[in-house]
Amino acid sequence: MPIRSALIALAILGIAAGKAYAAPFAEGFRKCQECHEAEVEVWKKTKHSTSYNEVHKKESAAKILAAAGGGASMRQNATCVMCHYTETKASETAKPQVASGPSCESCHGASSEFRDIHNFYGEGVADASKESPANKAKRLAAAAKAGMIWSFMTYDIAANCNECHGLANPKVKGDVLAKMLDAGHPGEPEFELVRYSQGSVRHRYYPPNVDKNAEMNPAELSRLFIVGQAAKLVSAVAAAGKGGGEKYAALQKKREADARAALQAVADVPEVKAVLDKPAADAARKLADALKGKDLSAKVKLPAKNTYK
Repeated sequence: MPIRSALIALAILGIAAGKAYAAPFAEGFRKCQECHEAEVEVWKKTKHSTSYNEVHKKESAAKILAAAGGGASMRQNATCVMCHYTETKASETAKPQVASGPSCESCHGASSEFRDIHNFYGEGVADASKESPANKAKRLAAAAKAGMIWSFMTYDIAANCNECHGLANPKVKGDVLAKMLDAGHPGEPEFELVRYSQGSVRHRYYPPNVDKNAEMNPAELSRLFIVGQAAKLVSAVAAAGKGGGEKYAALQKKREADARAALQAVADVPEVKAVLDKPAADAARKLADALKGKDLSAKVKLPAKNTYK
């Protein structure tokens, strides 16, 4: 077995031994584009991509930058960079560079530790369709352990969205977020996962029709809607607990109330009730797992397609 393949295989097997991974860093969308060209082409037409050259020009940008701690520009402010840009490195010791707007790794995790694992279908196997079930199971688990958020990990994807769209990043202090809100930063209490993820940013190229950007059916949309509301609830409750003043508290209470109202439609599902009773990430992940294969579209009021972003 070639040395590189052997190392990747050992990394995959390392999950069983509790392998400790280095702190991952983002490598940039061009690394993803090597295999996911269609997905990146979709991204290039979205606001996530084009905002890179626009967001700092908005009228309120200077006031928000000052509220976030100041600096020469948004691109040099760590708080702004978390949501508005992708900071990449060429290697673990290289100097970080702000390379684009929010991109692949903003949602799916920094790739430095998982990219090779993600791409390893087994020794001598180049075609994903020929991967053994055993290798696939190990690969999926090992890549997740190394920091990858797979598309089927819907709660974790939704949690990432809510950090920025809910002005609720857990890495930023509540008083700073409150100052940003007061300075004119949007809080987006209306954010809803289906509406924001199935419009211009949709990139669902799956076998066997890898050239088709597939739309979700009503059952899939209903599951995504519920998981998205659970993520919004968990995010809002956590953010409200950080303090920050009346206006910021009101924003998070609005997000919480909207999510609770939406989840009431399926409160008879035990895992939904568990999230409503105690909003927490672990409970929301259990909910996402419990919903797999279920069709809740008769109970859930989905957003109209013409409102998709």
